[in-house]
Amino acid sequence: MRWSNLLAQLCVCSSVLLVPFVAQAATEEDPWESVNRPIYKFNDVLDTYALKPLAQGYQYVTPQFVEDGIHNFFRNIGDVRNLANNVLQAKPAAAGVDTARLIFNTTFGLLGFIDVGTRMGLQRNDEDFGQTLGYWGVPSGPYVMLPLLGPSTLRDAPAKYPDSYVGAYRYVDDVAVRNSFMALDVVDARASLLSAEKLINGDKYVFIRNAYLQNREFKVKDGQVEDDF
Repeated sequence: MRWSNLLAQLCVCSSVLLVPFVAQAATEEDPWESVNRPIYKFNDVLDTYALKPLAQGYQYVTPQFVEDGIHNFFRNIGDVRNLANNVLQAKPAAAGVDTARLIFNTTFGLLGFIDVGTRMGLQRNDEDFGQTLGYWGVPSGPYVMLPLLGPSTLRDAPAKYPDSYVGAYRYVDDVAVRNSFMALDVVDARASLLSAEKLINGDKYVFIRNAYLQNREFKVKDGQVEDDF
């Protein structure tokens, strides 16, 4: 399951509490709930009995500085996606920050294992092609729960494919190496989620759906979201 996306959603749960979704509004955004819920249950069972135990074991045996380095390494790879989408969104300042982060983290940061960019005041962006489409006015469409990949929307789901062209995995020819890196990426992202699970309350499906939809709106609008509270 693509838990790195979910991590970002749960990390903004404070904004979820400050700018609550009206239940009816969320329902209108989720007309396919009867299909989404069974897919969510499948994902949740897979996570409970496979991915989560792996993440817990990984976190238990991995020293914190190594875990941080691996996490920074994958975030550095993700900065390529951020750069590409900031260019597509015509944001030269943000693209400049992405470029500088890639240069400094890849060189002085030893391929990204040390996040020297953030220490230099170059704050990391978080962009993807779904946000790019939203930036240029493409509506999100209904909420969808994807098998293995987790929460998405009708706009964001197909946008994952173009993003794959600015990721590293597509260009790794060795299947064993590629699969190993992908597995480590997923387990690392899931391990980062462990501490955030206690923030979930009530209906877990509804919580994740609302967190995802609000977080996507927040990102697409660069934080310029009307507060109805």
